[in-house]
Amino acid sequence: MGRYIDEILQPGEKVLYSTNLHWIFYWRAIAAWVLALVLLVLSRFTTTEGLILLCLSTSAVVALAALYWTVTAWFHRWTTETDVTNLRVVHKAGFIKRRTFEMSLDKVESVDVNQSILGRLLNYGDVTILGVGEGKETIATIASPLAFRNFITAR
Repeated sequence: MGRYIDEILQPGEKVLYSTNLHWIFYWRAIAAWVLALVLLVLSRFTTTEGLILLCLSTSAVVALAALYWTVTAWFHRWTTETDVTNLRVVHKAGFIKRRTFEMSLDKVESVDVNQSILGRLLNYGDVTILGVGEGKETIATIASPLAFRNFITAR
């Protein structure tokens, strides 16, 4: 399966910038993997057999949840594309149920970037694009939102 943007490029159109969802989507999976590892290590330091079994079984359940969250976050990142070409902004999300929007750069009125403190530290945020007669579109939790904005507004 190729990239969506490569399938829809018009003659003479070229991709100027591509970004993806930020790795922060993995935070829940990372926390669960750490907890599973801590429980596994605790089971090795315990001498009570019932407590060892409890730690190991809880670690296994948490590891299954972590695996689920890892796969879903990866799939969500894999099926989401955000690009700026020399003619338009293109965003695609989803695999079977697909949601896309495309906005001509000539129709872009403003581009707003919202970043939390953690977003500033880890370089992710939400970008809202307001288009003349096109409406408002928000792209949530993308990596390098300021660079993305600069490629939209610089002409």
